Amino acid sequence: MTTSANVKNDGLEELLEFHWMMDMIQTVDVGIVVFNRNFEIKVWNGFMEAHSGKLPSDVRDKVLFSLFSDIAPAWFQQKVKSVFDLRTRAFITWEQRPYLFKFRNYRPITSSAPYMYQNVVFSPLVSATGTVEHVCMMIYDMTDAASAKKQLLALQVKEAEQFEHSR
Repeated sequence: MTTSANVKNDGLEELLEFHWMMDMIQTVDVGIVVFNRNFEIKVWNGFMEAHSGKLPSDVRDKVLFSLFSDIAPAWFQQKVKSVFDLRTRAFITWEQRPYLFKFRNYRPITSSAPYMYQNVVFSPLVSATGTVEHVCMMIYDMTDAASAKKQLLALQVKEAEQFEHSR
């Protein structure tokens, strides 16, 4: 038998769970942007705010391309078309494209890169009706890994050149 006290407790638990999930989205060290089919931003988390200098209230319901002119609309739309239409994830790695958002590198002492290298994952968000009307874009800071790989490659080239000269 369901009592009104049980329903209230369940509702309170759901509200508390929603609250900590929203807190997690805001504080995770990954950029989270949710946009609709018109590329209007619906979610903009703390990572994005910190690195772009744009508040969620400044970007909400604005078209992504109007805020970030470095992102080519035709290319980006083609990139996420399969996410909307086929419900499949899509990816961009820093090796393919160093960054999607031209964020300054905030670790200039440990890395010589002027901008943050990024990996990006696009995930479809399936609605209760089974359609995909929104995409979640996750931006990962790959600057340290990219810098380390570039240093390693430079060292390998230098060693190969030294080996060739010693022959």
